[in-house]
Amino acid sequence: MKKALLALGLAAAMTGCTSVESATVGSNEVSATGGEAVAVVQATSLGLTFIFHIVDAVTSDLDEVVNKLLVGEAKAMGATKVDLKYASTTPRHGIWAVFALPMFINLIGTPSSSAVGIAVK
Repeated sequence: MKKALLALGLAAAMTGCTSVESATVGSNEVSATGGEAVAVVQATSLGLTFIFHIVDAVTSDLDEVVNKLLVGEAKAMGATKVDLKYASTTPRHGIWAVFALPMFINLIGTPSSSAVGIAVK
C-alpha cells in the first residue's frame, strides 16, 4: 500500500500542473488591439527542477505557457491571435538559482509561469 501511494505521488509530481482558464467576452465590452475580442484567457504552469534549476524534470517556462497553453486555448476558441497583457516566470539565474524561499539551498525547485491575454478574432 505504501509503495502504491509513493508511486502515485511520484507520478503526480512528474506530470506537473497546468491550468488554463477562459471567459468569453463581448467585443463591445472589452477592447483589444488588432480585432474583435473573443475571450480573456489565463494560463498557469508549475514545474519541477533539481540541483539549482539545472535538471528540468517538468518544464515550466514562458515558451510553454504563452505558445502552447495560451495561444492553443485561444485558437481552440476560434481566435486568430492573442493580445498579450501579462506574462511572468520564476527567475532561474544568478542568486535565484542558489537560494529558494525561505533561504534554503535550492536542490528541489518549483518554478511557475503564468500569462494572461485577450483572444482576438
